[in-house]
Amino acid sequence: MTDISEIQELLKPHGLIVRGVLEATDIERAPIIDGDTDTRQLVLVGNAGSSMWASFSVSSEYGDALPHGLDRWSRRIGEDIARQLDGRALFPWEGPPYPPFLAWAKRVDQVFPSPVSMFIHGEYGLWHAYRFALALPGRCSGIIGAPDGDSPCLQCADQPCLDACPVDAFSVGNYRVGRCLDYLEADEESDCRQLGCAARRACPVGRSFTYQPDHARFHMEAFVKSCLVKQ
Repeated sequence: MTDISEIQELLKPHGLIVRGVLEATDIERAPIIDGDTDTRQLVLVGNAGSSMWASFSVSSEYGDALPHGLDRWSRRIGEDIARQLDGRALFPWEGPPYPPFLAWAKRVDQVFPSPVSMFIHGEYGLWHAYRFALALPGRCSGIIGAPDGDSPCLQCADQPCLDACPVDAFSVGNYRVGRCLDYLEADEESDCRQLGCAARRACPVGRSFTYQPDHARFHMEAFVKSCLVKQ
């Protein structure tokens, strides 16, 4: 039996952390894992804040400037660790059909919907992500469940995230992607382009996990490029 601390040690050099563990019987079925009788547990892996930036920013995937560098880095790390654990790695972008990472996360992590269409974490705020999942043939020991709690948004009367966007791209449950993209394209030196989404930065939760400027800028550049490709 693998102790969860062993997985944490494998992830640590890459700045990644265990985000939660699901029993196979609790996994919301997606075609990508239907018929899989070998998986006993699913370990969600991700980052909190810029924990993975030091590793990714010196990687070959970052340096080669080819598309989808972060996805390729995540695949290399995920598949290598999965091999060491006799399991396999699942990735959010693989599909269609796509693995239901957000549905899995709601079951085992302290995350909640937020007014700006991103999951907010009770500690990390809006500064976190899921990179891959490890489908394991055995159960892990030493698992500590996520703490109970309500969404921090319920205690946030002012909801500054909704007022911070310079082009009013956000309202409760609605994200006007076109407005956001037009603004980012028009001004490459804007704070949103250089430091990350203003709505995200306005949230008072998890500010110590705010992405470093280089990390935030990388994501904003990738967002703009991905939107332009789809047009």
